[in-house]
Amino acid sequence: MSSNVEVEDTFAEAFPMLACRILITAENEKWALTSARTATGFASSIIASPAEAGVEGMMVPPEKTPDGRPGAMIQIYHRTLHELKFQMISRIGQCILTCPTTVAFNGILDAKKYTRLGKSLSLFGDGYQKRESKWGRKVWRIPVMEGEFFIEDRFGLKKAVAGGNLLIMAEDQKTALQATEDAVEAIGKVEGVVLTFPGGICRSGSKVGSMKYKLPASTNHPFCPAIKDTVPESKVPADVNSIYEIVFNGLTEDLIKKATAESIKAASKVPGVVKISAVNFGGKLGPYQIRLKEALEMA
Repeated sequence: MSSNVEVEDTFAEAFPMLACRILITAENEKWALTSARTATGFASSIIASPAEAGVEGMMVPPEKTPDGRPGAMIQIYHRTLHELKFQMISRIGQCILTCPTTVAFNGILDAKKYTRLGKSLSLFGDGYQKRESKWGRKVWRIPVMEGEFFIEDRFGLKKAVAGGNLLIMAEDQKTALQATEDAVEAIGKVEGVVLTFPGGICRSGSKVGSMKYKLPASTNHPFCPAIKDTVPESKVPADVNSIYEIVFNGLTEDLIKKATAESIKAASKVPGVVKISAVNFGGKLGPYQIRLKEALEMA
């Protein structure tokens, strides 16, 4: 980590959401990832997307999956149980059930709350579905044209943490992008954490509401370098000309802190990075305050 990079003494403001974790296995990594990426599409931010979802950064090797095939782990988040279950049914039904060779397993083994999602989706079998024990799990086998689709009967749900974030400020766009890509790669190695924006990066960070229009969110103008000389409340340093935001969700607060530390360390190594900060709303949005310097010290 470069000593030339300022890490602001501030916090990212995160909030609780309900989450599920689904392990998708397939004949090979190609189809596991294809299904995982499709199932987590259009899910960058609950501000306007129907859910928040992402693929965990590391593939699950065959020796760690119930059926001995390569797997990809995804997470889906929502505010309420009803909305989360609807998103799970929709995304599994449209993007995993339909994908060649896939099987869907529960990814939260120590959950206190479960939903029998497999039973609901088994109705696609139109009466020909069967429930049985296989791979040490209770699963439904559903006849499909390829052969059979297997889905675990119960999926665990838990209260997780959404909205961990960082602002990576650099001298130019190329440097900012490289540093943010490195930060995303570092977060991808933290099991249990997902980044929901395209490639894990958000170039259009937002603030709550709008000063001029009836919008739920609008551009975070104090952090827009193009108008730093005309906005009195600009928070962009003089030598910063590009800023990227990364937003990440995790199954626990400690995982969010770990991801925060690892991403700061990775981004700080890139020459031309000036400052690293975070977005918060004074503690009004969520109860979790992920303090950047505290996370670094814990790491």
